[in-house]
Amino acid sequence: MEEANAKWYVIHTYSTYESAVKTNLEKMIENNNLQKYIYEIAIPVEKDIVEKNGKRKVVERKKFPAYVFIKMIYTDNLWYMITNTRGVTGFVGPGGKGLPLTVAEIKRMGLEKIDAAEFDIKVGDNVRVISGALETFLGTVEEINMEKQKVRVIVHMFGRQTPVELEFNQIEKINLV
Repeated sequence: MEEANAKWYVIHTYSTYESAVKTNLEKMIENNNLQKYIYEIAIPVEKDIVEKNGKRKVVERKKFPAYVFIKMIYTDNLWYMITNTRGVTGFVGPGGKGLPLTVAEIKRMGLEKIDAAEFDIKVGDNVRVISGALETFLGTVEEINMEKQKVRVIVHMFGRQTPVELEFNQIEKINLV
């Protein structure tokens, strides 16, 4: 089997069990030699700015609480093994059978890396934040890190210019006229 045939699926878990499910699935993959069928397990998180007692703090929050994403080649045997993993309540799909995510859903959730050729934003470009805690904020790209798939954007926040680090899929280019 090869990774090109693998698709992303969504697994529903008990609330707050996401990390435990990921660990249990990784152990199951290793113990049963399933690296040829299961390629990646993800729990998407986003950074959020919280102000408490006058101090700003950046915290990580799960984008989709009680869900774990898995890139795999779907088989009935794997379905059985995954749904019987501690903390898993089942796959998201009709009748509890896994339904693969579409390409648009994968990009919107930030599960796949964006190809450098697809990313047409450059330093100095004006952008709008389209997801996360700073959604709808406008800013200017200050730095691009292709390896980490992140950009540093200067946004106007709290009455001053503030640099924030965002993922590629959290911004869109805008043209100011």
